[in-house]
Amino acid sequence: MQVLIIDDIHSSLLNFFDQKQIAYTYLPDCKKEDILSIIEQYEGLVVRSKIKIDKNFLEKASNLCWIARAGSGMDNVDVAFAKEKGIILLNAPEGNRDAVAEHCVGMLLSLMNKLHTAHQEVKQKIWNREANRGIELQNKTVGIIGYGNTGKAFARRLSSFGCKVLAYDHKENLPSDEFAEMVSLLTLQNEADVISLHVSLNEKSRKMFNENFVQNCAKNFILLNTARGEVVDTAVLLKYLKNGKIVAAGLDVLENEKLHTLTQEQEQIFSELTALPNVLLTPHVAGWTQESYRKISEVLAEKIEKILI
Repeated sequence: MQVLIIDDIHSSLLNFFDQKQIAYTYLPDCKKEDILSIIEQYEGLVVRSKIKIDKNFLEKASNLCWIARAGSGMDNVDVAFAKEKGIILLNAPEGNRDAVAEHCVGMLLSLMNKLHTAHQEVKQKIWNREANRGIELQNKTVGIIGYGNTGKAFARRLSSFGCKVLAYDHKENLPSDEFAEMVSLLTLQNEADVISLHVSLNEKSRKMFNENFVQNCAKNFILLNTARGEVVDTAVLLKYLKNGKIVAAGLDVLENEKLHTLTQEQEQIFSELTALPNVLLTPHVAGWTQESYRKISEVLAEKIEKILI
């Protein structure tokens, strides 16, 4: 077994390979062309988000048996073609679910209590109490779309705030639990004061948050997106932030996160979005804490060990 690691990985995974006497090549700084020239030598691949594992890549990886992604999604992998080639796909949503859940709570409380804007004003010696009057989470209804690892972790943390939590998932017949009531998407849209997205990115979820989605929401609401930027049509988001239908937005992800490559249209939308006081932005770090960095590698080690038994 030869394993290629092409992204920065916590030492716990390297220690696992050493203990199991699995040979690995650790090249966190390598370029895509370098990887393509050597990938046929390897049976295992560990990756984060550096490159797209597309059809061309997989065709060159003639001996690849498994891909382990150090993260929660597999959207940088051509999943269908990988499965067609019989490649086992592993990821680690269990490793960063707590980090994402805590980030969501932090974003939500900051938006509801205007912490981010009040901080900036006080630094400028602006002491405006009335303009920074907040609203309480207690007795509000939070709708979680995508009730997997991160959605459930967020619901668990909301349980102490005295709010009602509704959840929708595309998987049918998921049971309600002590933290959330499973409902239809339409019910969630009718009742939610807060909508938090926790879906993986695929063709069904891409731009699922669109004009039709917002129009089906009965209340004005706060939006949280710590999933993937492409799930939200940013132009639609901006439109409804400006007219008040969307009260505020906490965004850890954007449609195009390579900000130096924005098109003219994207640049305009980004400029308007960042100028709004009711928007809170972070650079795709919700699941990227000191602890999750280690946990993700530990989860991958467990899953890799199972497929090697």
